[in-house]
Amino acid sequence: MGNTGHAEVVKIEFDPSVISFKQLLEVFFATHDATTPNRQGADAGPQYRSLILYTTDLQRAEAEKFIKPPVVTELKPLEKFYTAEEYHQNYYQTNPDKPYCQVVIGPKLAKLRQKFGPLLKKI
Repeated sequence: MGNTGHAEVVKIEFDPSVISFKQLLEVFFATHDATTPNRQGADAGPQYRSLILYTTDLQRAEAEKFIKPPVVTELKPLEKFYTAEEYHQNYYQTNPDKPYCQVVIGPKLAKLRQKFGPLLKKI
């Protein structure tokens, strides 16, 4: 675990005429811990670091505005995206009764819906 240099990330493809990159950044920083290196809740290791992989110089510049101390989010160009193993795909939807889904994911989704409901289509 954690020896590949990879990080667990979500690939977001979006239409900037529908939602801006800045709005995505606002959601990103409001829904995870960007101040603790190599950790998200009980999950620890470099694969759990806060990371933004940008695809344009404009995205890089916009993200840089959010990264001020104590934020430790890494900012790197996207070089390659590796799809997670099949058992990780749609994990919450296929495992709603698992403790991790109930204790960690469920509350995060509730917070996301409460704070960003108008931006969400369906989660």
